[in-house]
Amino acid sequence: MPLPLSPPTYADRGVFVCFEGGEGSGKSTQSKRLTTWLASSSYDVVPTFEPGDTEVGREVRRIVLSPETGELDDRTEALLYAADKAEHVATLVRPALERGAVVITDRYVDSTLAYQGAGRALDVAEVEAVARWATGGLRPHLTVVLDLAPEAGLGRFAGRDRIEGESLEFHQRVRAAFVAMAAADPDHYLVLDARADVDAIEAAVRRAVEPLLHQAVRR
Repeated sequence: MPLPLSPPTYADRGVFVCFEGGEGSGKSTQSKRLTTWLASSSYDVVPTFEPGDTEVGREVRRIVLSPETGELDDRTEALLYAADKAEHVATLVRPALERGAVVITDRYVDSTLAYQGAGRALDVAEVEAVARWATGGLRPHLTVVLDLAPEAGLGRFAGRDRIEGESLEFHQRVRAAFVAMAAADPDHYLVLDARADVDAIEAAVRRAVEPLLHQAVRR
């Protein structure tokens, strides 16, 4: 029997923004652009990423992404990602939100559901229960999905880590999962074509983030 889901919670102070999407979709670029814009407007902004932006997370990242790790049981992989998320939320994300910061993360729970759930073909409900428990049910106020066909995204890498090196069919399932999650909760998602001009994408992200900034503090 799957674990019960933690009830969804949205921070009532600060703003939590997440960028999601497949490999090579431009998440890091848009995360940096949003960070720069908010910082230039004197907002307290915290850019971060998963996995690996804590001391514990760096070790988890090494294990789950290094080709030298070799094969991992699918459940082992999902649990390692959940451990990274638990530490990330407890030590970085929640404290920043509580002081009123804008937290911008490159990947969050949806990546686990897409990659370890749909990609690995584990029971998505079970994977979600573990991931939501690990994060205490904390959801982003806005998740930006940069949608890109995996054939295009994977071609942007000279070398590939464990996840990037998975089959095209794996990455197609991942893409479909991101789109489906966004369609199920349009109030909290923005889906953008990752092939669009980077300035146009940045402008669309700004328009979606601006109404949320009343919860954020300036330095």
